[in-house]
Amino acid sequence: MARVLLFGRLADQAGWREREVEAASLAALRASIANDDAELAEALAGPGVQVAVDKALVRGEAVLAAATEVAFLPPMSGG
Repeated sequence: MARVLLFGRLADQAGWREREVEAASLAALRASIANDDAELAEALAGPGVQVAVDKALVRGEAVLAAATEVAFLPPMSGG
């Protein structure tokens, strides 16, 4: 089970901030989320959204072990 965390506007859009999802890879996790909420899946794939697996930013695919934490981070604005 992966512990999925959403932050900022992503959590607001989903209506939840933390959830447990059964997935063996990041692609499977995204597919599971898309199956439940296509609009959220689209937002998670949007420009500037970053993914951290066990607090390390990843690009592309990642294998998820048991008790993995996956965080989706919205684009940051600065100024």
